[in-house]
Amino acid sequence: MARRPCLIRQADSCKQLRLHCACNRAMEIAVLQLITPASYDAFAEQLAEMYRLRYRVFKDRLGWDVPSCNDFEKDAFDTYKPTYLILIGHSGRVYGCVRFLPTTGPTMLRDVFPQLLDGKEMPDCPLVWECSRFAVDHDEPSPTRVGGISAAAYELMAGMVEFGLSQGMKEIVTVTDVRLEKISRRAQWGLRRIGSVHVVGNTSAVAGYLDVSKPALVRLLEGGGLKGPVLWAPVVSAKAA
Repeated sequence: MARRPCLIRQADSCKQLRLHCACNRAMEIAVLQLITPASYDAFAEQLAEMYRLRYRVFKDRLGWDVPSCNDFEKDAFDTYKPTYLILIGHSGRVYGCVRFLPTTGPTMLRDVFPQLLDGKEMPDCPLVWECSRFAVDHDEPSPTRVGGISAAAYELMAGMVEFGLSQGMKEIVTVTDVRLEKISRRAQWGLRRIGSVHVVGNTSAVAGYLDVSKPALVRLLEGGGLKGPVLWAPVVSAKAA
């Protein structure tokens, strides 16, 4: 099945993104930027900040056994040309991120945590992508919204659905811990579990699917008090399911 063309317009350069951030600071709006492999060089500074954020969240705060070097958290899946969504604050600091890889290639669930499938088949389909390394910096001020969830988390989750719709996805598959699963449930974007909970290192992990649909997007936008598209440019076409 042929993939639908991406409808996302990116900032042409890091300089253009800075100008956009400067305008948004006056309106108290953060920027959720899409970074594809074609724009890695243009956003090298933001990607470096993202790796530092992941180190602070996964290594320092959660104590996960993740690959790290100095203050970077970076693993093999960052070499497979993923797409990133990064949330950039008014100061220009990266304080939220998530990583996407198509399930037609290497994924964490298939290649690192297959036990979480409980013997079920791993998706291998252009309509299902895997997300991983969802992180929000608690040190960056963010108002609390419905369910006691930060506005930053809502914005990042809504951006995930917007991106999914732009790619014609039906679902997102993910490996997460039960704490984040509870957050997504409170946001009315509940995880549909694939298997049972397994202890992985110092966390209780589970795999499952997240819905990619317009109703899911509406719930996240309303829960987060967000108005309209949250990505840097509108991405959802009128024909998106």
